[in-house]
Amino acid sequence: MSRVIHVLTGCTAVGKTELALRWAEANAAEIVSCDSLLFYRGMDLGTAKPTRAELARVPHHLIDVCAVDEPMDVARYAEQARAAVDDIARRGRAVLVTGGSGFYLKAFLGPVVDDVAVPEALRDEIRARLDAEGLAPLVEELRRLNPEGLGALDVQNPRRVTRALERCRAAGRTLAELQREFAARPGPFADCDVRLCELVRERDDLERRIVMRVEQMLRDGLVAEVRRLLDAGLLRNPSAAKAIGYRETVDCLAGRLAESELAATIARNTRALVKKQRTWFKTQLPEHRTVAAATARPQDLF
Repeated sequence: MSRVIHVLTGCTAVGKTELALRWAEANAAEIVSCDSLLFYRGMDLGTAKPTRAELARVPHHLIDVCAVDEPMDVARYAEQARAAVDDIARRGRAVLVTGGSGFYLKAFLGPVVDDVAVPEALRDEIRARLDAEGLAPLVEELRRLNPEGLGALDVQNPRRVTRALERCRAAGRTLAELQREFAARPGPFADCDVRLCELVRERDDLERRIVMRVEQMLRDGLVAEVRRLLDAGLLRNPSAAKAIGYRETVDCLAGRLAESELAATIARNTRALVKKQRTWFKTQLPEHRTVAAATARPQDLF
């Protein structure tokens, strides 16, 4: 019989935390986080990390597993998530994955890493070209190497462009060919029965919750938290430093954003993130159950 993994996802501020706790309590489950920022110790207020009281209600995994200057990647996440799932199942407990980070959620839906080995010399060459020439020549080379087109690649994103160029040159294949090969690989949870549920809210309700959440974060001391994280090396981890709530507060502390504009800016950027999340859930999630968060009960989820 396949191991069952329940996945509860949804946009930022939709209300996943409390419902996940209630479902886990009702079903003798433990929670595996699938949130890209809950990995980091000290990133608490800006991530709406579960409180100590909430963590005490149900065992959690993959929270506070990294220092703030220690980047996490999807391959490492998949390895640690698989270990957590196996450990939970061995002890006869149910598994509930919760979070809204599509990049890490993919680990439960299909393959996450390919076998293209990129020589360090090639990485160094491409990074040096990016620094010296900018992004445009790298995009031009990618287009030459990919007559079929670049698909959905974000050609304005330097990290994604350099990574794509590294892989094309190292493998001697186009992005489309690499994608087809990648899709044929088994995922880390291919042997599991993954059951998905997406929480949704009406737009006005969600936007109200976002504003309330941002205001509460600032009242609870987000600015002081970011000061501590800067001392701990936040800027050495671009993925963490650019996270919504943190990047705006960094700008505020550096004098690039007025304190009076901080809450509104975080809320506006959170709404933009939610728009992207909705698109991702609509286009990337396989068939799944959708439940209205405003009236959801634990028994409604799966």
